[in-house]
Amino acid sequence: MRISIQENCASMGIFVKHTEVLDLVNGQGRFEGELSAVESKFRSDNPESLKDIPVIRAYRDFYWKLGIDPTKTRPSGEALRRRIVRTGKLPRINDIVDAGNVVSAETLVSIGIYDLDKIKGEPNLVLSSGGEKFEGIGNKVEVLSPGIPIMVDGEGKVMHIFPHRDSVLTSVGLSTKNVLIVGAGVTGIDPSLVEEAVRLTAKLLSRIGGKIVHEVQ
Repeated sequence: MRISIQENCASMGIFVKHTEVLDLVNGQGRFEGELSAVESKFRSDNPESLKDIPVIRAYRDFYWKLGIDPTKTRPSGEALRRRIVRTGKLPRINDIVDAGNVVSAETLVSIGIYDLDKIKGEPNLVLSSGGEKFEGIGNKVEVLSPGIPIMVDGEGKVMHIFPHRDSVLTSVGLSTKNVLIVGAGVTGIDPSLVEEAVRLTAKLLSRIGGKIVHEVQ
């Protein structure tokens, strides 16, 4: 699978790394050791120092450019780290989602995992024209304003608002067998870090029956 990036998105500093993993046997609880290890590693962190980490700084700067206040809507890796400090625990959703959360909490890279069988055609990163409908996980359907970076499939279905919100339409459930893993990069983040985050996620998923389709691209 190829993900195309519209020039007006690329000019904003947006890039992605991705791969696909097939034939997964999803379930719950098989990454408890990895979740617990990440929780133990970061539980005593000072949350106020997170904003000084270069990866978080880069995402925050990008959020500000989009008109999003990152102190209210946190980059996903930062949100996971803060949750660990606040509650001592990461969420437990299902094995596929948990694998992405482990890697995102560790690397701070925003990682999206999508049910490949719910995607039509190949995804594209574009700026919204305005009027597109987006149903975020756990949220009501909303109509998008123009100029928002979004990932759409070949039918124009909005899969993701870059780089922080995923759609219920392509979300992962217990019946999911095939996935697309996408690492979200912006100016100031080393592409090799985003690539490594995707690779680590795919490696974890290979332990639950997954077959990695290709090297991270």
